[in-house]
Amino acid sequence: MAEPQFEGQTKTKLGNSDIMGIVDQAVSGSLAHYLEEHPKDAKQIVSKVILAATARHAARKARELVQRKNVLSGAGLPGKLADCSEKDPALTEIYLVEGDSAGGTAKQGRDRAFQAIMPLRGKILNVEKAMVHKIYENEEIKNIFIALGVKMGTEEDSKALNLEGLRYHKIIIMTDADVDGSHIATLIMTFFFRYMNELIQNGYLYIATPPLYLIRKGKKEKYCWSEEEREAFIEEIGGGKESGVHIQRYKGLGEMNAEQLWDTTMNPEFRTLRQVTIDSAAEADRIFSMLMGDEVPPRREFIEKHAKYANIDV
Repeated sequence: MAEPQFEGQTKTKLGNSDIMGIVDQAVSGSLAHYLEEHPKDAKQIVSKVILAATARHAARKARELVQRKNVLSGAGLPGKLADCSEKDPALTEIYLVEGDSAGGTAKQGRDRAFQAIMPLRGKILNVEKAMVHKIYENEEIKNIFIALGVKMGTEEDSKALNLEGLRYHKIIIMTDADVDGSHIATLIMTFFFRYMNELIQNGYLYIATPPLYLIRKGKKEKYCWSEEEREAFIEEIGGGKESGVHIQRYKGLGEMNAEQLWDTTMNPEFRTLRQVTIDSAAEADRIFSMLMGDEVPPRREFIEKHAKYANIDV
């Protein structure tokens, strides 16, 4: 092909119509010949086709159920959602929070005028491995769809998203500053990348950055977001084992009270939000497939190469 035209950002499908007939003819002839000589393989393929058709049917029913709930107003919103009073999406934000405990603290500390809180129970489904109908049937994922107010695509283009009903222009992932929190944030980002990619492309997805430490000595105190920052502040205030320095390590959002969570992570004047962006769709697709998919060897190699220390059983 002198001028290949690819479909989609990930460039996984050739879109030139003049080549389709040639490819179809070559593949169908060879495939028919192979299946006639290998009836066992043919039977397995037919079984997979039937399974896929059943899954598509189940996915359509699950998607329609979510859509029906989605068109309702306040009464149709998830019970765990603590909504805000502002109705202009450009002025509102929603926090997807790890766990009911941290969700409760966030609800107490937020500004109710423009901040909504949606607690998520544990780790959401890994959409990279799950069948489509299982994704739409998952309670946490259904609640995210309904809370955001977006409309899903058709059965033919299930990943297309209608953003007309989007209720928030800042969607903020807020998890614990530990390994489990990072895993949950990655699962949520995988879901958004695969099923709500338009939200990322429009700059609506963010990650909150809660502090790791609170350092106190006398009347001096400071929140620190890294080991380097902690060590520098301790040195600045003359720290040491006998110096009266109190170090509080926040193992989770639930260890902060509402005022601390607001001051460090939710107050627009002082917080730091990291915006999720996609520099290369093809590279992002490869990374999500490698890290969240079924193939273990490339994931193990990636972790061993990039981890500061690795004790893994993938």
